[in-house]
Amino acid sequence: MEPAISFAFAAVLVELTPGPNMAWLALLAATEGRARGFAAVAGVALGLGLMGAAAALGLAALVQTQPQVYQALRWAGMLYLLWLALEAWRAASSEAGDKIGQNGWHYFWQGVVTNVLNPKAAVFYVTILPSFLPAAPSLSQVAGFSTIYVAVASLVHGAIVSAAGTAQGLLASPARVTLVRRIMAVSLVGVAVWMYWRG
Repeated sequence: MEPAISFAFAAVLVELTPGPNMAWLALLAATEGRARGFAAVAGVALGLGLMGAAAALGLAALVQTQPQVYQALRWAGMLYLLWLALEAWRAASSEAGDKIGQNGWHYFWQGVVTNVLNPKAAVFYVTILPSFLPAAPSLSQVAGFSTIYVAVASLVHGAIVSAAGTAQGLLASPARVTLVRRIMAVSLVGVAVWMYWRG
């Protein structure tokens, strides 16, 4: 099997495992709609692309040799998820939750930051990506495989948003929206705790 195809398959498996993106995107699409969900998917793609560029420039090697860099990234990611959870809870408690979220750009930038601080993405670029590359890969090779990963992740995330967006019609009641937003907040806390437990 061609390395690129094998790598794409590995990327699919990684993206189907639980992580910061899956719960957030699903609940976001269910409560705020597909448009905002897809804005978040675009932000996630940019964040993963920036992580790929950082890997190409040597961040992967730095994280591998300096564990404290990974730990700093992990803690920053956990704190950011807790902040997102607080924001979701505040939206649930507000009579006009949309004032918290504003518009699609808000969720786009959340997607960017969430993935720049996503240790799951860092681990992927540090441990999985190098196994599909030669010992001394060129910049173009790293960029090419990173592009494959971003494309696969975007397809998976887009599918999650499309599926979850169908639930928005069931949330016409403000009470249901409040409940789902609170579930979203608790889920984000759960993901942050999971990230801490995984170490």
